[in-house]
Amino acid sequence: MSARDTLTAELRAEVLHLEDDLRARVTSQPEVEAAWRDEYEASRASERTSATWEAWVDERVTLAAVAWALTTVFVRFCEDNDLVKPVWITHSGARHAEALDAQQHFLREAARTNPDITDREWLLEAVGYLRQLQATAGLVDGNSPMWLVQPSGDAATRLLNFWRERDDDGVLLRDMTDADLDTRFLGDLYQEISEDAQKRFALLQTPVFVEEFILDRALEPALNERPLEGFRAIDPTCGSGHFLLGIFHRLLDRWHRKAPNMDERERVQTALDAVHGVDINPFAVSIARFRLTVAALQACGMMSLEEAPAFKYHLAAGDSLLHGLAQEELDFGAEMASDRVAANFAYATENLTELKRILRNGQYDCVVGNPPYIAVKDASLNALYRRRYPVACKGQYHLSSPFTVRFFELGHPSGRTGLISDDAFMKREFGVPLIEKFLASKDLELVANTSGAYLPGHGTPTVILVGRNRAPRAGSVRAVLGVRGEPGVPDDPSRGLVWTEMLQNVDDPTWEGEFVAVRDVARSTLAVHPWQLKGGSAAEAKMALEASSQPLSSLLVFPPGLAIRAGSDDAYTDPGPLVRREVGSYLRPFVVGAGVRDWGVFVGQRVLYPYASEGPADAKLEGALWPLRTTLAARKTFQGSMADSALHWTEYQQHTKSAYDTPESLVIANISTHLECAFHEQPGVFKETVIVLKLREGSPDAGVQAVLNSAAANFWLKQVCYPKGGDKKGGKGARVTGEAWEERYSFNGTNIAEIPMPVYLPSVSGERLRSLASEAAATTPQSIVEGETAPTADELSDASVKYAGLRAEMISRQEELDWEVYRLYGIVDEDLTYSGDDLPGLGKGQRAFEMVLARRMRDGAETSWFSRHGSTPITEIPEHWPKAYRELVQKRISLIESSKFINLLERPEYKRRWVTDPWEQKERSLRDWLLDRLEHRAFWFDSHGRPAPQSVATLADEVSRDADMVAVLALWEGRPDVPVVKSLESLLANEAVPYLAAYRYKEPGLRKHADWESTWELQRREDAGTYKPARKELGGDGPIPVPPKYKSSDFRKPEYWAHRGKLDVPKERFILYPDAGRETDPTPMLGWAGWDHAERALAIAMLIQQRESDGWEDERLVPLVAGLAEVLPWVQQWHDEPDDRFGGANLAEFMAEQLEERMTQVEATADQLKAWRPAPAKKGRKAKA
Repeated sequence: MSARDTLTAELRAEVLHLEDDLRARVTSQPEVEAAWRDEYEASRASERTSATWEAWVDERVTLAAVAWALTTVFVRFCEDNDLVKPVWITHSGARHAEALDAQQHFLREAARTNPDITDREWLLEAVGYLRQLQATAGLVDGNSPMWLVQPSGDAATRLLNFWRERDDDGVLLRDMTDADLDTRFLGDLYQEISEDAQKRFALLQTPVFVEEFILDRALEPALNERPLEGFRAIDPTCGSGHFLLGIFHRLLDRWHRKAPNMDERERVQTALDAVHGVDINPFAVSIARFRLTVAALQACGMMSLEEAPAFKYHLAAGDSLLHGLAQEELDFGAEMASDRVAANFAYATENLTELKRILRNGQYDCVVGNPPYIAVKDASLNALYRRRYPVACKGQYHLSSPFTVRFFELGHPSGRTGLISDDAFMKREFGVPLIEKFLASKDLELVANTSGAYLPGHGTPTVILVGRNRAPRAGSVRAVLGVRGEPGVPDDPSRGLVWTEMLQNVDDPTWEGEFVAVRDVARSTLAVHPWQLKGGSAAEAKMALEASSQPLSSLLVFPPGLAIRAGSDDAYTDPGPLVRREVGSYLRPFVVGAGVRDWGVFVGQRVLYPYASEGPADAKLEGALWPLRTTLAARKTFQGSMADSALHWTEYQQHTKSAYDTPESLVIANISTHLECAFHEQPGVFKETVIVLKLREGSPDAGVQAVLNSAAANFWLKQVCYPKGGDKKGGKGARVTGEAWEERYSFNGTNIAEIPMPVYLPSVSGERLRSLASEAAATTPQSIVEGETAPTADELSDASVKYAGLRAEMISRQEELDWEVYRLYGIVDEDLTYSGDDLPGLGKGQRAFEMVLARRMRDGAETSWFSRHGSTPITEIPEHWPKAYRELVQKRISLIESSKFINLLERPEYKRRWVTDPWEQKERSLRDWLLDRLEHRAFWFDSHGRPAPQSVATLADEVSRDADMVAVLALWEGRPDVPVVKSLESLLANEAVPYLAAYRYKEPGLRKHADWESTWELQRREDAGTYKPARKELGGDGPIPVPPKYKSSDFRKPEYWAHRGKLDVPKERFILYPDAGRETDPTPMLGWAGWDHAERALAIAMLIQQRESDGWEDERLVPLVAGLAEVLPWVQQWHDEPDDRFGGANLAEFMAEQLEERMTQVEATADQLKAWRPAPAKKGRKAKA
């Protein structure tokens, strides 16, 4: 493995260290912090960001850290490849000592006038040298993020030492020597060097073979048709410059042929003048500039940057969606004023003049690129994009949608535009105006469905578009249609089966292959949403189903949908014991898409329903959600903010009352490998992952449900809906859909409403399957443990046997239903259902299509259907089945093998998987029963009603006296001889979260927690009337900042993150008090998470008192005192009045006195308590470097 293979991961770790250093440098230098705050306020005012100060600082710190790290990469590449004469850091050859000597000499001389000289100044010497060279000055110019803040001397030393590390043989670990000066490794750095930047900017390299295909289809035709003199090409999302380099080399080749006698330097600059690039990520632009510099140097036949000419580049960091717009596009009146401000605001890393020049519309002969596929999380930017690109930014749009518009806008009408994009717009509703209003007005030339191709890094289904920025000319568009996805991970992705077949046959409109089909599709077909880019006989079968049928919408009262969209799910779902205790009357079963399976609804969550009980403005509900008030109030609706929509901040972002006016509904999972429809009766709340159908009075709901659960309807819907991606992915994140049944689809209400329904509906079959599903649900472990008595082994065993019998009958009845529906649609003329009263139950693997599949498998075909579903392939019809049924199954098999349509419909991708098995959740159900029981009040309050923290050992003593709990613990363990204390330790190991922030979070999490505390303090001031959250220009104190969301890496343990999530909502059942138990009891000390804040404060006070009685020194009490300080503001907020539970005492006053006394006792100030951290965990001995 070469140094470059490990460099990305190693440098990524160094960037994290740099971030910590630079963050401290910002706050320790008043002039730097003041400049950052000025820029932050300006960016908020221009609506370029809605981030909090802390979150914004983190973003900028990352940019600066990466810039410093990358600059050392550039320096090292130049040193090892002798592109410059001096050496500053090291050299792979004999000049290593020269770098060290030069540094020592510099530091010695500089110390004469500056005693505070550090290694940072030595690094700046290297930077200064690059800045004075004509060829490299742009790499480190004033717009580089490195100048936002400079590292400390210690951080510079660490960076130098990183590059100077050698192995035991004295060989340099990170040798940058490359005889070919290949810079593609910088693309890996660009994508992976920072996890934060990777997610925020959706960093993703375009595979070379994809780039070449797009350049072949867009750049080459443009070069053939447009004058070479003055030719211009741009990648508006240039990333690390893959497309730019491809353009450069192709232009250079053209100029070699056109002007062979031109001076080489002039030729290189002429080619560079054609290359334009912009990216929102400044360090991406730096990498692209460096790569172009090396390529230009090579093209000139030079090996020295010192001798290179002053190459001129047309690259800039900035937002291609905002900058460079024609002024008339921004002059639509007062409501567009903020757009003008945003387009004319520039960060310190942006050159506004260059951005406006480069991003002027209509000037490019060729526009190519790979725009980001992510959704826009920043509320301000989201709003700006929606105003600027109304045709592309609808609903839950992806960034690729407005970028598609921008790509075409930049192009000259006679030029070409080519891009690879995610294909969500093709079938998801946000793509309707993009397709029908924008793309329909453009001269599309090629639409290639590449969703089945193996593209490294591209886990999202993709499509390639090529066209011109002009009105359509021809009546048809060349289309590459998908037939089958890549079956495995190819050794060479550029030779993948899907990609190769497309590449070889894209110019043959009659091609019909194993993986793709190529057609000239009527332009009118592509002018209507959704796009259906599938080949094979699928289109004919779809039309056959639509003949003589009516759309489902004709049977509906309302359009499909009707689910709630909370906007911040964590705030409402599965609340912890304290919220359940305070507002339990607002809880409802939560119906989610993942719970809609096999004709039934499996509810595993509960949700706060603000419209229950006293309604959204109820003081108790407001109190339960108060910590999230600013976050919830900031949620965006189609009308703007929650307030703009006249919604109370506790309400859902979207709620349709009519969904709950009638008790009965059909519900469909919106994301699944197969269409799943279930019948539901209230109570319940529908999550947005469920599509709700309300049928007209008198409509046969069982018949409708039966059709929707059939293979035929599943097939039809998959032709018009969006594939999310297969279960398997390649090692580099590429899509691998070995078999079509693994593909997850995103179903939407608009397409469901258009499902064709046969004239006659199979209501009898639907009623029977619905009844079987209800019976089966009553025999699941969840149902058994929710009974009135404790579950027993015999009860569970009997239920398991009964469930297996019901499931076998359901599989059999579903098979009959599928064949019944084929006849109702007219796909088959003969009745191929079983009429006998001895219909056998079926196991997995025993359906007709599975026998056909098993025979193909026997003959060499590969499939994982049987192994994935825990079934045994059988090739012959079982002899024990009734004769008439065996003969019927043989007819079905024969038809599968002979009928084009039945062969298509009777495939695993359309047949029900029956993959769910609730009995796999037996252990989880018993666990939930035990945990529910452990939350009983008797365990957590003493005889006087005071909170009583318990160690697991003392808890085990009490549990041991409960015969039911002991019996169920044995069931859960699977054996009766495990001591109760051991069982409880296992049961509770991951069910508690520490009481103190310093125990819960790592340093980044603590910084975010400080943001949340600031928000809470402003909310308290707002409640007290001393803070007005209106905008300052309206006489207010300014909006309360929305605190940042957490991520898993912010927490010290994964289980803390699992219980708290992005909004840090406490969902844990118990509180953990680390190292707060007796010396003689090593088991964890716990409390109940259902205690209110007053009870929590009392519990901490009692622990302090107990440990004090045990003889603890004051120093050991500090974290407990810190916990008391942390909970006190909440006690003062909610319990600042006499409390009858505690003899009429005012707990707020009492706890404030207690805290003051304890702080004096442990000699700690409030700041010192907040700064307390637990001792680092002891690690194994570090290996020698």
